Amino acid sequence: MLIAAQIVATVAALLHVVFFVFESVLWMRPSVYGRFGIASHEEAATIRSMAYNQGFYNLALAGGVLVGVVLLAQSGSAFTAGKTAVIFGTACMSIAGIVLASTGRSYRRAASLQFFPAALALVLTIAA
Repeated sequence: MLIAAQIVATVAALLHVVFFVFESVLWMRPSVYGRFGIASHEEAATIRSMAYNQGFYNLALAGGVLVGVVLLAQSGSAFTAGKTAVIFGTACMSIAGIVLASTGRSYRRAASLQFFPAALALVLTIAA
């Protein structure tokens, strides 16, 4: 159960690293902002700072989960700290996926991508 939790949590974290790259590094590319339903360069420029901030939020969650995954391989208090970090990070990712799904039908695919790996990692980590 523990190895499965670590693998799925790592997948969820890596997805959030990809989200960071899209939102904070590559945002002004039409192929990137178009994935988010943004139709024009002007619209993308208007919300660029918000996307930049959101990307770093995703990177912070990913970092916390990845540190937690490493600590899960330890014993004693390091294991407990790792489990706590993975549970917190994947719970935040899962909630964000639910919130994204609630914003409209067009976001359900993206919300599923954000929610399901994180939620599965959350359940597996709690059970570990």
